[in-house]
Amino acid sequence: MAGDDESLADQVGAALSSAGWRMWPTARDTLLYTSPNGLCGAEWTRAACSFELGDLPVAWQVSARSCPDSAVAEWNVYFTAGVPHEALTDFLLALDARTEPAFSFDGPESVIAAVCAQGWVSDIDRPQTAALAPGLLAGISLEEMPSLVRDADPRPGRFGWQVWAEPVVGNPYLWCASFSSSVPHDLVATFASSLASPHPVQRSCLPAGVEGRLTVVRPGIDRQRRARGPE
Repeated sequence: MAGDDESLADQVGAALSSAGWRMWPTARDTLLYTSPNGLCGAEWTRAACSFELGDLPVAWQVSARSCPDSAVAEWNVYFTAGVPHEALTDFLLALDARTEPAFSFDGPESVIAAVCAQGWVSDIDRPQTAALAPGLLAGISLEEMPSLVRDADPRPGRFGWQVWAEPVVGNPYLWCASFSSSVPHDLVATFASSLASPHPVQRSCLPAGVEGRLTVVRPGIDRQRRARGPE
């Protein structure tokens, strides 16, 4: 619920560059990062993408291939702006650490277990495939993929993980994320666990609509002075 601090592109880009991913601008005015092994890509699409999730434009698209020369990505993930950059960075670093990013080893239960371990509650009707944050402020569920979400498996009716933040039920979403059906469940679990973590994060600005929904700790003047040292 803390949002992306309006620095999603910079924070994620810096993390990828530190991990050795290469970046170049594309003809569509987007920024494309590729992993050192050539299997993974992450593209900042905010300037050119017309694809929306929950009426919000997609900002990052992440994909993986089984081999560098493959013309088709095995899976794709789409994130709108507003996604906490810590969660997206953790997802990308876990992807970077994988030698076989296109293949899944864990089952969907690992995703729900990851968020429930951080205090979320599994859905009473779908305990194995859906969970909600305290206060119903965010959720994750295994749903039929939106029509524009691309996956190498062409079969209709495939299911992928959908994640969202909704400060007030019925109001516009703060952000959304959509994982295609072939995304490894352990990578989804990494993102979900980071998202659900109760550890505080640093923010310079907060998104609109979250007043009263967050615990905000502001450092006192004395602490600020001590942090700067004697004047």
